[in-house]
Amino acid sequence: MQTQKFDAHEQPSEGVAPADTVISRLRQLSMKLAMAEIDIEVFDTMQPLEEEWRALEHDNLQSLHQSYDWCAAWVNAFQRPLAILKGTYSGQAAFILPVEIVKSRGLTVAKFIAADHSNINTGLFSEGFAETGGTIDPHDFADRLQRALKGRADLLLLQNIPLEWRGRQSPLAGLPMVRNQNHAYQLPFLSTFEETLKQLNAKNRRKKFRVQSKRLEAAGGFEYVTPETSEEQHRLLDMFFRLKSVRFASLGLPDVFADKETRAFLHGLIDKQDDGRRYFGLQMHVLRLKGGQEERIAAISGISRKGDHIICQFGAIDEELVPDTSPGEFLYWQTISGLHGKGIALFDFGLGDQTYKRSWAPVETAHYDVVLPVSPFGVAAGAAHRIVTRGKAHIKARPKLYKFAQSIRARIG
Repeated sequence: MQTQKFDAHEQPSEGVAPADTVISRLRQLSMKLAMAEIDIEVFDTMQPLEEEWRALEHDNLQSLHQSYDWCAAWVNAFQRPLAILKGTYSGQAAFILPVEIVKSRGLTVAKFIAADHSNINTGLFSEGFAETGGTIDPHDFADRLQRALKGRADLLLLQNIPLEWRGRQSPLAGLPMVRNQNHAYQLPFLSTFEETLKQLNAKNRRKKFRVQSKRLEAAGGFEYVTPETSEEQHRLLDMFFRLKSVRFASLGLPDVFADKETRAFLHGLIDKQDDGRRYFGLQMHVLRLKGGQEERIAAISGISRKGDHIICQFGAIDEELVPDTSPGEFLYWQTISGLHGKGIALFDFGLGDQTYKRSWAPVETAHYDVVLPVSPFGVAAGAAHRIVTRGKAHIKARPKLYKFAQSIRARIG
């Protein structure tokens, strides 16, 4: 376990400033002086941090993906080495950055736990530390993180971080960053479903819903189901894997859910629930067709909840059943309308620019990656990550070029 201390870099103010400016500067000075006494420790297991970790994640603005249960499910499935960064001030946890070590082609990268399946990352910060935002000395912060990880990683790569999330600036915002090629899309919940729809093209959406309903009724009827038993939830997750595998194969794309570790991770999330904290790791929702001798699932999705924030993790449809009804979109209508009145403020469609997301989500959030080299090898790897990320962003911003790139990808693998 390593320990590093922050040094304060106080900057004198000049002239006479308004009262609010003076207060702001006093807060900045207070935080910089406090940071002189912040220690960073590196942990290779989660258990010693559980109590403090769960206390920090109680903050509504900390991401679900850095919650203890989410990370534990991943660690149990993948068993990668950990290098969890904890900052302590006056005996209290100031922050926890849940980091694992990923090795590839001789490069050792420190990344957020479960980064490959995360839609938004914030890290975990005490309310006082989080509210400091841009007042943290970024050079000092970066230097201390590098020292803490020296000998453990070549590169610190913390991906998919919004610089500002629901009115709070990220304490990580001053670190070296590159804009991620993917954005996320959100639908704010208003007082009623009808009010929420007014943010969208409500008239056309209601018309489409009526047409879909009539077609589904003509096919024998439907039911929207969220199974209550764990056994049924696990069974539906396996059904999702089958549907998604067929879809990826038809597109000539690799199946990102195929490996046993990822499947074990997602199954592990289903049993992570706490009604008191308004938390569930993964919950399956389905649109089921009535009639016939066999159960017919037209659409299926998995969502997660932390506090007032819902994240849609994935979805799939059976393309052989009622394709003219857009069953996936119809399922979103059922899910979103059903969540109103249950303490939800934001429905998050997650990363990736897709037409259905834009049709549902009036809010688009840019994400950024912290790219902080720790070793000389990490300097080269960080530069490569920046080049690749900017290249992907350039391609995705041009629909024709993006479509061509997808066709090439499908042909080669």
